Amino acid sequence: MNLLQHYADPRSWAENQFAGAEMSDIRRRDRVITIAEAMAASPGKSIPQMFASTYDVKATYELFKHPEATPDNLQAGHRDLVKQQLGEPGVYLLIEDTTDLSWSGKQAIAGLGPISNGQAGLQGFHLHSVLAVRWPQAVATETGSQRLPVTVIGLAHQKYYIRHQRAKGTPRPSSQEVKKRARESQRWEETSYVIGQAAAGVRYVRVADREADIYEYLLSCQQLHHGYVVRAYKDGALQSPETGKREGQLFEKARKAERLGEFSLKLRARPKQPARTAHLRVSTSEVLISSPWRPGKSLGQQPPIACTLVRAWEENPEPGVEAIEWLLLCDGAGSDFEAARQRALQYATRWLIEEYHKALKTGMRAEGLQLESAERLMAAIAIKSVVALRLIDLKEKLRLAGEAEASQSGLNELELSVLRIRSGRSLGTVKEVGLAIGKLGGHLNRQADGMPGWQTLWRGMEKLGFLVEGVRLARKLT
Repeated sequence: MNLLQHYADPRSWAENQFAGAEMSDIRRRDRVITIAEAMAASPGKSIPQMFASTYDVKATYELFKHPEATPDNLQAGHRDLVKQQLGEPGVYLLIEDTTDLSWSGKQAIAGLGPISNGQAGLQGFHLHSVLAVRWPQAVATETGSQRLPVTVIGLAHQKYYIRHQRAKGTPRPSSQEVKKRARESQRWEETSYVIGQAAAGVRYVRVADREADIYEYLLSCQQLHHGYVVRAYKDGALQSPETGKREGQLFEKARKAERLGEFSLKLRARPKQPARTAHLRVSTSEVLISSPWRPGKSLGQQPPIACTLVRAWEENPEPGVEAIEWLLLCDGAGSDFEAARQRALQYATRWLIEEYHKALKTGMRAEGLQLESAERLMAAIAIKSVVALRLIDLKEKLRLAGEAEASQSGLNELELSVLRIRSGRSLGTVKEVGLAIGKLGGHLNRQADGMPGWQTLWRGMEKLGFLVEGVRLARKLT
């Protein structure tokens, strides 16, 4: 049962996602729903553009100023729905990453801190998101080289944090103070305990890039019985399971392992790299990673991490193309090709969190907000963060259920009727609906173009919304 229908009419969707917002006054909770509805109906628009009345604009600003309007309180209902959905038997990927949200200008915004390289006039905060998706029950032997489509569940957790500069004239902290102070990397470990253990019949697989190659994070996954697929960053020392003594380095052992097989995977376009198909070989190694030195703890005082190291690499990439090599730290043992290929495909799904953050920043224009404090910005972005799920969910739904009946696309009867008239087609399947929406958004619908991306789909949905509103107004006139 899917409790989170990310595409529905804006009002129904907002009531479903935000009815559980933790507000002491029911009027403030209703205001949260109204704001979410407006953001869903007009993604990326400024607050004054979202509302027709000055009263609604002022009420929105007042809500963001309220002490109860914290990200955790605003997203409480959504996260509860996600938690309920994650209790259904199955395998769920918890894909996580951190992004920066920044604002520039001569005027400092209260509460924000330095961002990126500390460039003058650049201020903002860091946002760590955990996106929950349902992994397919059965992974076909041949996927057609496409990244596997997944069911978007929602945000299992989201953490906002600000980096603070040392005030001028204050002394530098002592070495002892540096050792004892909290580290930014602790957010990865803390997130594990916020998520907690999975229910019976449920498997969590944490998927993350090299930033998560942290001993404490991997240890927390083992303690909570979470699966994990984390790209290795550090060439850690290995330990012999028999003697407990050091025996070589991680990267060297990975590159000596024999190839188990190969498969193809379509890669998205990246800066200076067009979309292409990579032919990846895979191998596995069972490794025992030594615990690192930590302040106040001697080497060997903490347990080593036992895991399977999956290597996926290109042997002979096309000329001028940077060869791919993924060294993936994975839980449990598994030395066969299919297990290794599935881990590589799960890691490839990590791209979805990058699309999500792009949807938040580009589609929802989160960095275009003009509010006077960090607290207000965070309150607005907490709602936008849930709305942004609608943008990526539509694309995944088209890939996941393309041959389902058009009624399963999430569009209501009026929207489907208008889209059929506008396209001049009967639109019997979800895929045909998606292509028609994409064409409204500028997709050429040529055979070689593939399915439209989320930005094109969302432009099409916005245009369809205008057409539907015109039909409703015309009905009132007649």
